[in-house]
This record gives sequence, structure tokens and C-alpha cells, in this order.
Amino acid sequence: MPLILLHTEIAAPVERCFNLSRSMEMHVLSMKESDERIVGGRTSGLIEVGETVIFRARHFWITQQHVGKISEMDFPNSFVDTMISGTFKSLHHLHIFIKKENCTVMKDEFFYESPLGVLGKLADYLFLKKYLEKILKERNSLIKSYAESNQWKTILV
Repeated sequence: MPLILLHTEIAAPVERCFNLSRSMEMHVLSMKESDERIVGGRTSGLIEVGETVIFRARHFWITQQHVGKISEMDFPNSFVDTMISGTFKSLHHLHIFIKKENCTVMKDEFFYESPLGVLGKLADYLFLKKYLEKILKERNSLIKSYAESNQWKTILV
């Protein structure tokens, strides 16, 4: 099962980073490139533990649907989103937030398992893991940008 580990330092309070990370509006903004939209479940505001969200997006020229659920939450330290159904065989994303003196360290532990057995593993090796890492880095960059400026106020009202 491939694992993507990311660490992003953000000069903002841990609560702000945590809430931006679970904001439906921030998620949609961060996924503009794939034309991702929320089509069901929690559609706006801050997703909470036990809630689901249904996304529809285009990746690799194919429209895909993903149903995710927040399976665990420890405000403002961590939360887990888990795929209920979608393209992957499995997907588990642990979001960790560590309060430091002058910043928040946002960590991602993103586990996924591709479908299609050997073909899926070949896709992981050739392009899929890099593609997913790029998406996560772009999302984290946007969260950082909003959290470190006054833009967060347009999301967290």
C-alpha cells in the first residue's frame, strides 16, 4: 500500500490550520484543476466526525466519484478521512497538526491502494503516486497561503 508523507510549516494558529483543512469551501478551491465538486453529504462549512461527503471530479480525463467519511477527529490535533467508495481499493488520510512556538506543522499521512492488482501497482510506480502527491502539495500550499494571510476570513466566517 503506497504511503505519501508531507510536512508543511504554516505561520498561523493550529486551530485555523485545522479548520481550513476540514472546510468544504477550501477543499473545492484547492481542487479547481480537476473541476472537483461536492454533490452530496456535507456540502459547506466544516465537516465533522461521522459526516460524509460525495465528490465528483475529473482525473486523467475520466469523471470519478468519491465518497469519504471523517472517521476520527481530535480537535485541533488530528482527523482521519476514509474512503467509503470510489476509484481506489482503499484510501485513508490522516491529518496531523502540531502546535509549535511560531507556527503549526501540518502533517499528512496518505495511504491508498490502487485497484486492478498488478496494473494498479504499475500505475502507482509510473505516475499515480506522483500525481497524488502533487495534488496534496498544491492543496497544502493553498491552505498555507490562506492561513498566513487575511484570506482565511473569507473561508472561516
